[in-house]
Amino acid sequence: MAAIALDKSVPEKLPPVLDPTAEQPPLFDGTIRLYVAYICPYAQRVWIIRNYKGLQDKIKLIPLNLQSRPAWYGEKVYPPNKVPSLEHNGKIIGESLDLIKYLDSNFEGQSLLPEDPAKREFAEELLAYSDTFNKIVFTSFKGDPTKEAGPAFDYLENALHKFDDGPFLLGQFSLVDIAYIPFVERFHVFLLEVFKYDIIAGRPKLEAWIEEINKIEAYKQTKIDPKENVEAFKKRFLAR
Repeated sequence: MAAIALDKSVPEKLPPVLDPTAEQPPLFDGTIRLYVAYICPYAQRVWIIRNYKGLQDKIKLIPLNLQSRPAWYGEKVYPPNKVPSLEHNGKIIGESLDLIKYLDSNFEGQSLLPEDPAKREFAEELLAYSDTFNKIVFTSFKGDPTKEAGPAFDYLENALHKFDDGPFLLGQFSLVDIAYIPFVERFHVFLLEVFKYDIIAGRPKLEAWIEEINKIEAYKQTKIDPKENVEAFKKRFLAR
């Protein structure tokens, strides 16, 4: 059965963003809480897998305003004061790559890592490269992305050629796709708008990958307004 057919996500009314005046939710009261920011790609990774595994009723979203977050979050919930973090079983867990593995291992729903040893090995390679991928592209915003970011997108294009049993990075939709798509989504829009650089030009596998992921409801529900993304990146990377 195709992975998309197993998508258990349902439309969800998103809770309002908490500002500094918001009261802290009770801590360790048995509720599983996922602290996110709707605009944050790291948080989006964990949000996607939550939706894909059909955990909307089990894991409560707590969205924060990153520009003006409540003081209690860093003081009492998660001292690094970053998102995402997960409140589960009397502890707070952070770091998005760790969290997508944690949700996959500790909650019901289809596993998002294949059994095939070769695919699992490649999954670890791709996950390990994801921070390097992001750094290369982010750094290119200060120079010439066409030249500087191109090798990172070529890496993904080549990776998509490794398995021919599906359009995703491991053939079937997996944690690896979830790790990359929030960033590729933002890079695609921003680079095209600001630098006129189209990352899918000459990369047919990458184009098809983006197209297929955009059919997955669990992912679509987490996407931000492209204009909001462009403005946020301009402010962060291009402000003089």
